[in-house]
Amino acid sequence: MKTLAFDGRMGASGDMLLGALLAAGADPAALDPVTDALGVRYVVGSTTKAGIAATTVDVVIDDAEDHSHDHAHAEGHGPNRTYAEVVALVEGLDLPSEVERDALAVFRRLGGAEASVHGTDLDDTHFHEVGADDAVADVVGTCLLLDDLGVDRVVTTPVSVGGGTVEMSHGTYPVPAPAVAELAADADWSLRGGPVERELLTPTGAALLAELADGVERLPPLDADAVGYGAGDADVPDHPNVLRVLVGDGGDGLRRESISVLETAVDDVAPEVLGSLQETLADAGARDVSIVPTTMKKSRPGHLIKVVVDPSDAHAVARRLAEETGTLGVREGSAGHRWVADRWFETATLEIADGTHEIRVKIGSDADGVVYDVSAEYDDALAVARETGLPVREVIRRAEAAVAEDVDSVAE
Repeated sequence: MKTLAFDGRMGASGDMLLGALLAAGADPAALDPVTDALGVRYVVGSTTKAGIAATTVDVVIDDAEDHSHDHAHAEGHGPNRTYAEVVALVEGLDLPSEVERDALAVFRRLGGAEASVHGTDLDDTHFHEVGADDAVADVVGTCLLLDDLGVDRVVTTPVSVGGGTVEMSHGTYPVPAPAVAELAADADWSLRGGPVERELLTPTGAALLAELADGVERLPPLDADAVGYGAGDADVPDHPNVLRVLVGDGGDGLRRESISVLETAVDDVAPEVLGSLQETLADAGARDVSIVPTTMKKSRPGHLIKVVVDPSDAHAVARRLAEETGTLGVREGSAGHRWVADRWFETATLEIADGTHEIRVKIGSDADGVVYDVSAEYDDALAVARETGLPVREVIRRAEAAVAEDVDSVAE
């Protein structure tokens, strides 16, 4: 499995992430969708921080009227757009679907943190602490570069926040800034203080790592084939103010996948409707649907419906759930993760009596390619059983055995 590992000992910011990924081999041309659509340029350079050669990235926003430009990272350039405005901006870019999904998920985290800190609704929340234009360039640019590198997993060691205080639009606060603290609370990785008295982890850097990176206590076993360093703006005495990234092969079991969980409880839905939810909600984007008998208020029997979705599909699936069941409210849990196997289908061809029959068989494996589950599709097996007169469990056994013979390694 191709793994990308961030070394978080000097924190992270948007420009440091961009620089590190470019230094690790990402193609600068991958950034073209941003430069073409937003009128910005990524100015890539080099510097030395405490003896470490590193890559710098400045987002330059051109003014078409007077041909002047602002350095977005240096000036915090850009209007304080609302979360809803930023979403519309990102959706208007010509991005690969997975890049758009990741970028929107990062902004959902960043907007959610700002909303929590300021006590506002998400859609009305303004990005006070980052200029919207440079934040879009940093977030979308980072997602594009990661996509270009083609990694299977991203991890980070504990991320340093620095120390002292930070000046914000609403006053002076101790490090980490409030939005960074909110983002870290929902992240898979841990924070650590120091090693210097200044802010090291920015809200944009925290949001990107919270969405994209699994937490590890130390760098995993890695057959590294690329190393890159992205430089921060400041010179820090006795410490290289750089973000290091390593890319290489390193198996680590199952893949981590972002999810949201939708829930609603109902006591007046017909059994036929409940039975159809697996199919109707899957059509809307649901990954998994569970229906559990429960007891509701006044001791009435009912059902708890739980739906696993990609965070980007949550609104569409919630609406479909309300339309199908008539529920007046759907709860959404905060975005989390699940560990999933890679899965694919093979076709088993069975010779039964004088006929040939095909059955789809699902195979599950971990990221190292070790197969630990071979399961025949029940509907296919049932159709063959009815046609041949064999018990369905015998058809399933034969189909799974036929495919297992061609599998290189099956976990015991």
